[in-house]
Amino acid sequence: MILILLGPPGAGKGTQAKLLARDLAVPHISTGDMFRDHKARGTELGKEVEAIMKAGALVPDEVTNAMVKDRLARPDVAKGFILDGYPRTTAQADFLARLLEAQGRKIDRALSYEVAEGVLVDRLSGRRSCAQCGTVYHLTAHPPKRAGVCDKDGAALLLRDDDKPETVKRRLEEYESKTAPLKRYYQGRNALLSVKGVGSPEEILAASKRLMGIGG
Repeated sequence: MILILLGPPGAGKGTQAKLLARDLAVPHISTGDMFRDHKARGTELGKEVEAIMKAGALVPDEVTNAMVKDRLARPDVAKGFILDGYPRTTAQADFLARLLEAQGRKIDRALSYEVAEGVLVDRLSGRRSCAQCGTVYHLTAHPPKRAGVCDKDGAALLLRDDDKPETVKRRLEEYESKTAPLKRYYQGRNALLSVKGVGSPEEILAASKRLMGIGG
């Protein structure tokens, strides 16, 4: 099973990717993990990404595509995989389609997690991160034992600039403008499934599996 997960910031696609990977026994592959892996191994691609990010620039398609190609050449993807955070554009989707076609494979489904904007703003703007260990809390869904203080180390909890309501709305607008063509791309290939991303993680997982017809 080869799956692409789509969804705006706060939709929970990272959580769903981990749960689906567990149940389907295939690897969960995220762009962030790939970048960190190459940096940790000191590869040429890793050095290139690090230099680009230090300069505050966006990683170009050719570099991200090269990392995806490298990752999909590993033996653990033989039974399938779940991609989270890639592709982000139709150009990347075309590259992925050609790469898989050369291996005699194709995408099975693209799952798009749909959540109302107001819910997303609440989810993201309610997040607080530990300044020391990075643990993430939520004011209502997962609050710390003591307000404003991390349970693990007692450090102050902060509202990241990315999670401020006005920033969240801009991030959502940007996501929609970039991802709408990608959703149309997979819809045109009869691969897109829309999943209501509201409920507990296990409830959303069950809905995803029902839509894919894999039960359990």
